Amino acid sequence: MSNSRWIALAMAGSALAAGHTVGAVAAERYPSKPIRIIIGSTAGSSPDVLARLIGNKLSESWKQPVVVDNRPGAGGMLAYNTVAKSAPDGYTLSLAAPGLAIHAAMTRNLPYDTLRDFAGVTEIGYSNVVVVVGPGLGVKSVKELVEFANARPGKVLNATGVPGGADYLTAERFKYFAGIKSKPVSFKGSIEALLEASAGRTHFSSTGLTAAMPLIQDGKLIPLVQLVPGLPKVPAAADVVPGWKPMGAQAFLVRSGTPMEIRQTLSREVGRILAMRDVRERLAAVAFQITPRTPEEHDKKLRADIAAFSAIVKEIGLQVN
Repeated sequence: MSNSRWIALAMAGSALAAGHTVGAVAAERYPSKPIRIIIGSTAGSSPDVLARLIGNKLSESWKQPVVVDNRPGAGGMLAYNTVAKSAPDGYTLSLAAPGLAIHAAMTRNLPYDTLRDFAGVTEIGYSNVVVVVGPGLGVKSVKELVEFANARPGKVLNATGVPGGADYLTAERFKYFAGIKSKPVSFKGSIEALLEASAGRTHFSSTGLTAAMPLIQDGKLIPLVQLVPGLPKVPAAADVVPGWKPMGAQAFLVRSGTPMEIRQTLSREVGRILAMRDVRERLAAVAFQITPRTPEEHDKKLRADIAAFSAIVKEIGLQVN
């Protein structure tokens, strides 16, 4: 082998070793400053509650401030784009809802590349979803909601999130499998949509149980069906709306290029927090299914979610913009 070849190989090996050393040192010192969790939904939404629950625990264990930054708009795309343009250092996290994969399936010209610009930290889990109506509607089951909608063609409204977001596609999937035709009325966040249904200005809504629970407990909303078992005396989707199944998950991601050592440090700590008794009890109260994953596992899962959402969008016949 020529001297020049040996020199090239030696330089390449040194570069790889240096890169590994930099990543290891960065992870060893991480975190040494405040962390931001960017979410694309409003205060009180399921992702917001989850981000604050985990963020507070991270702050307690790492003795660093963890700030939850709500940036609702465009179905979460504004928040995702903020993380996609952030420094790859692990100090700006995205608490990604299923909307990240949904946008990849439904939107052609995103301001970021979903698979190129993000790196997985860990999946957190699945929110239970409920379909709710206001008490003044006089509807107490999915069957009655179907009959109500069939008797008023073109006049039934469902309050939902912005097109392309998780709440929007969840509602469209419910309507498709339940056989309900209604006009979606979009709102910036799930709380606004729920309040409209509660007040009777729209006929029904569907969103995460975490956000809906306070209004259900106050008698301002009536749950008709839940995606997975959790609420007593409320039927599960498998029993009354076959085909409507959980899809997507909430997860932590960072900017691609973030050292794997930092991603693993974050993943392990979030996993430890999710195993805490008080955290598990609080999430179990809203039937949140905890499904932590390694960074590598989450990267594979994101690709699978995009493929699954693309298939259901095609099946339902939703427009891809």
